[in-house]
Amino acid sequence: MKSAAELQNLLMQIDHKGYPAYKDTKGKYQFQQYILSIDHVQGDPFASPSKVSILVPGKVAGFDKACYESTHRRIAFQDYLLRRMAAKIKEYSFKAKGSGKSGLLGISQPGQEILERSACAVNTGNGDITVRMEIGFPANGRTINSGELGKILFDFLPVCVRQTLLSASCPKEGLERVLFLADDQQYIRRELKERKLVAFVANGAILPRKSGVSALPMKEAIPFASPVSKDSLEVTLDLPHHGKLSGMGIRQGVTLIVGGGYHGKSTLLEALELGVYNHIAGDGREYVITDDTAVKLRAEDGRSIQRTDISMFIRNLPNGRDTKAFFTEDASGSTSQAANTVEAMEAGAGVFLIDEDTSATNFMIRDELMQRVVSREVEPIIPFIDRVRELYEKYGISTILVAGSCGSYFHKADCIIQMKQYRPMDITSLAKKEAENYPYTLDAMEPSCRPDFKRVVKRDAAFAKDDRIKMRTDGKDGFSINREEVDMRYVEQLVDSEQLTSLSHIIKYMKLYSFDGKKTLCDAVEALYDKIAEKGFGAFCGGGSRGEIGRGGNNRSEDNFGESGAIPGNLAMPRKQELFAALNRCRELIRIEER
Repeated sequence: MKSAAELQNLLMQIDHKGYPAYKDTKGKYQFQQYILSIDHVQGDPFASPSKVSILVPGKVAGFDKACYESTHRRIAFQDYLLRRMAAKIKEYSFKAKGSGKSGLLGISQPGQEILERSACAVNTGNGDITVRMEIGFPANGRTINSGELGKILFDFLPVCVRQTLLSASCPKEGLERVLFLADDQQYIRRELKERKLVAFVANGAILPRKSGVSALPMKEAIPFASPVSKDSLEVTLDLPHHGKLSGMGIRQGVTLIVGGGYHGKSTLLEALELGVYNHIAGDGREYVITDDTAVKLRAEDGRSIQRTDISMFIRNLPNGRDTKAFFTEDASGSTSQAANTVEAMEAGAGVFLIDEDTSATNFMIRDELMQRVVSREVEPIIPFIDRVRELYEKYGISTILVAGSCGSYFHKADCIIQMKQYRPMDITSLAKKEAENYPYTLDAMEPSCRPDFKRVVKRDAAFAKDDRIKMRTDGKDGFSINREEVDMRYVEQLVDSEQLTSLSHIIKYMKLYSFDGKKTLCDAVEALYDKIAEKGFGAFCGGGSRGEIGRGGNNRSEDNFGESGAIPGNLAMPRKQELFAALNRCRELIRIEER
C-alpha cells in the first residue's frame, strides 16, 4: 500500500500527460483516517467514471457494535451512512472544468425503501466501513488535469469522510431513530408470524403517493384508520421503542378488497406490495409491513415460459401441448398469469397480491352462465376462483385480491374490506349475507396435484467459453447479458434499477458456475442465497466470488468493469422471489432440460 503523499506526487508527475497515464493511479493509498482504493480508471474522459472505494477502519469510525450486530440494524445503519454521504456529495456538487465527465461525483441515491446496497458496507466483525463511488477523473480534451482531481481527493473527500462516516460527526439522536425504527419494523415482521397475519397497516399511515412518478407521500392525503367493528381487524402492537401502535391486521387466508373507483383499493394494495421492504421515517408507510415473501401477480402477455408446470390451472389443450412442462415464447394473458402464479409458489411465496385490473379475466373467473354454456370439459382453463381456497388450505398461501366488478369471490373470502374515501370498512358479515342471495352453485373442482418444481438447467458451454460478457441495465425495465434481453417491466416489486443490475450479475454467475445439468432451479437458487448470507455481494461478483473462477480454464474477472475484481458500487440486493422472476423470463439464457 502506498501513502497519500505518493499519490499526490504521482498526480503532479502525470499532470498534462495523455489520459492513459491516469492508469498509474490504480491501487490503494493510506490517508490519515481511511484507505482510498482506486479500483478502476476510466479509459478516457468520456467513458464511465472511475470507480473508487473508501475504507474507514472500525476503530477510526468509532461506532458502537450495537449499530450493526443484527442484520436488520446493519442494513438500516448502512443506509443511514450512505444517505449522509450522498447528501454531502450533492451539497458539494463539484464539477471540474474540463471535457467529458470531468469532476463528476456519483454515488448510489437511495429511494424511500431501505435496501442492502454495495455502495456502503459495514463489516460486522470489526466495524470497518466501505463506501464505493464514482469519480470522473478530470481532463482538458484528453490531457490529464490532475490539479482538479487533487482537489477532489485531498480537499473534498477527507472532509466528506470526517463529516459523514465518523461517529463523532453523526447526531446521536438521528442515528438512534434509524436503529430504533429498524428494531420496531423487525418486531412487526416477527409479530405477523406469531399472530398469523400477512400484513399490518398502522393507523395514521399515508398510503397515497405524490404522483405517478414520485414515491414521496402525498400532502394532505387522508391518514389510514383501521376499521372498527364487532370482529375488528384492528390490532395493537407493543413495539420495543415506539410503544403501543394500533392498525389493521390482515389475517392469513383469503382477503377481498372492494369498493368504488378512486376510493383507494389499488392504493392500499400498492402499499402492501412494497411492504415487503422497510421504509424510511417520514415516508408515511414506515409501519406498513407485509410478509416479506409476498408476490404481486398479474397477466403478462408476450412473456416467455420455460417448461413451467401450469397444469394446476390449464390442462387438456386442444393442440395436445404438455401443460406439466409448458413452453412458449409468446404467452397469452391467462397462461402468463398461470405461470406467474406457479412460479411464485416455486419461489416460496406465502402471499399472493392480485389486482383485478391487471389480471386476465378468464384466468380469474368464469361465471355460472358461461360455465354452463361452455362446459368445464371443453374449457382448458381452471379459473383462480376455483383454486384460491385450495391454495390456502392445502399449500398455506394466502391471497389478497382487489376486486371491483366480480362478486363471486365473496363466497371464497375469509375477510372482505370495503375502501370508502380511502378509509377501510370490514363488511364481511354484510357481504356474506348478501352473497346468500346469489349462491355459487357450480360443483367443486377436484383437488390439484402439487406442481412439479424439478426443472433442471443445462450448462451453457458456449457462454462459459465467452471471454467477454457484456451486461447492461435498462432502468427498472430490464437488463441484458450479451445480446439476450430480459424484460422485467411487469415485475412490480422491483423498486430500484440497482436491483436489476444485481440480477444481471447473479444470472451471469449462475450460468457460469451454478447450472450444471444436475441441480434443479430451486436447488441452485437456494445454494446461491446461502452463499449470499455468508458473503453478501461478494457471493456473485467481485473478489468474493472468484474462488470458483479458473474452473475449466476460465480466468475471467467477475466484476462489471474488468480488471480489478472489486465489487461494483451500483448493486442493491433483490429478493429471492425477483431472482426467480428474472430466471423465468430468460428466453435463451436458461435452457431447461427436456423431460
